[in-house]
Formats: sequence, C-alpha cells, structure tokens
Amino acid sequence: MRTATPLALGAALASIALLAGCGTETAGGPGAAASSACASASPVADPSGRTWDNVTLVNRVCGPSGAPVTEFEVTNTEKEALTFTITFTLMNESGQAMDNTTRTVESVKPGQTVRRTLDTDDEPVVARGRAARIIKVRTVAADEASSGAGACPPSGIRVTADQGDAAMGLRVVGLHLLNCGTAAYGVEGYPGLQLLDEGREPVSGVRILHGTDKISTGIGGDAAPRPVTLQPGESAYANLAWRNTTGAGDPVNAPYVRVTAKAGAAPVTVTPELDLGTTGRLGVGPWTKDDTSAR
Repeated sequence: MRTATPLALGAALASIALLAGCGTETAGGPGAAASSACASASPVADPSGRTWDNVTLVNRVCGPSGAPVTEFEVTNTEKEALTFTITFTLMNESGQAMDNTTRTVESVKPGQTVRRTLDTDDEPVVARGRAARIIKVRTVAADEASSGAGACPPSGIRVTADQGDAAMGLRVVGLHLLNCGTAAYGVEGYPGLQLLDEGREPVSGVRILHGTDKISTGIGGDAAPRPVTLQPGESAYANLAWRNTTGAGDPVNAPYVRVTAKAGAAPVTVTPELDLGTTGRLGVGPWTKDDTSAR
C-alpha cells in the first residue's frame, strides 16, 4: 500500500468567486492579445472574510464574444521565493460542489504578484455562470518544492507523496524517491522527517517511530531496513502511517513534511496533510525498492 491521506478541506471557510461576465485568456495564454480589451479586473471578496496566503480569485469582464475565464493572483510577501499550490472546488449553477482541480505557480519571487488563468488549453474548468471556490492553499520554499515533472533537480532525485489511503481512522501515505539523474543513488534506513504546521513552523509533541507496525500491522513498512541502490529511472518508497484518533488535548495537524532522503541530502517539502488527532505518533517505514516502477 503506497498512498496519501485524503485532503481535509475547509469548504465552510472557502473563498468564492462568481463568474459575472466573460473574457479571454490572460497574459501567457493563447488569447493574451485579446485580453487588453477587458475591463479592469477586480478581486472577488470572500463572504467569510478569510484570506488564503495571498491568493485571490479575480473577475475579468470582457465583451460578449469572449469566452468566460476565471483568474487567480498569488502575491509573495515573504523574503524567499515560494511555490504556491492552490486547490479549487468547481461549483455548478446551483452552487453544488462538482469537482476539485489544482494549480501550481512555481518560484514566485519575493514581492512579486503573478496572475494565472484557472482555465487551461486542455481543461476549460469553468463555464459561464458557474463559480470557483478556493479550498486550500499550500506554499513551499521554491528550492524545497516537490515536483513530479519538469527538469530533474540538481540533487538528481525527486521526492513526492502520493494520494494516500484511509480506513476506520487509519491513514497511510507513501513517500516516493525517484532517481532522475544519471548516476546510481543509494539510500539505507528511514527517511528523515520534520513535521510543519500550516504556518510552516515545526510541530512539537509528535514521536516519529521507525516501523509502521508501531501503528498497525499489514500495511507495509515493518521490514528491517536494507541498503537500496537506485539506478537512473528506478525508485523507492517509504510508508507513513498514523491514526487520527481524537481524545483529550488539542488535535495536531501537520500539512507539510520536510523529507531528507538520507543524511546530507537536501530537504524536500511535501504536503501529505497529516491529521494526527491527539495520538502524538507517526510511524515511518524504511526505504524499499519499488520494482514495479521505472521511468
């Protein structure tokens, strides 16, 4: 089992943008030239009053012949470059949530504001009269961002988290390590983990246990660690397991995990959305070669 927890989404606090008009693609899209005919774009207020880490939805009203678009803006007010990942829920004409979609804006410089179109060339996600709602925003230091595509990082490896599995309060997430470089890459033992809260501050009071059998049996991740050598294109995985039981005390949520593949490796931040309840425990399995996947 190599999976990541379902996202715990705060839809009640979501930011809603109603598409009041129509328009064309924004800067960077195929219809960039036509966008100059649009009326001034205006931010859409969230009825709940919530802001989302400097991300806003924007209405752009254009002439009647244009196609409707929804734009969103990200602004980096921090002192380091950030990669933003925004999850949207798409609403139908009755206001019912129909589907989720995610957009990533990479390497936004300090002080920079970047606007993107929610629609893409191959995914016209919002039609006239419908709405988009922001349900989650995650920001990661650009030099630690996890990416499953694009150029291979200078480290020669990619670290990602999968979509997880949950049953009766038991959560299992798979961390995946891909050698995308040109030389063999070796790991042994357990990945190093640092849990971070929604503000990307370290989480205290959680014990990280070697072996997922400390949480439950039969979920993978309880074998003794062995040396793993990955040739270019090969990958390994390590399972994370926890229970989200809630008892006395305050529940702990750790959306972010900084993963170090081995001692001395550059950290990579993934977002497995750990809802640890009040258990105070997270089990991690050893790196295990994945013989089923190859680039």
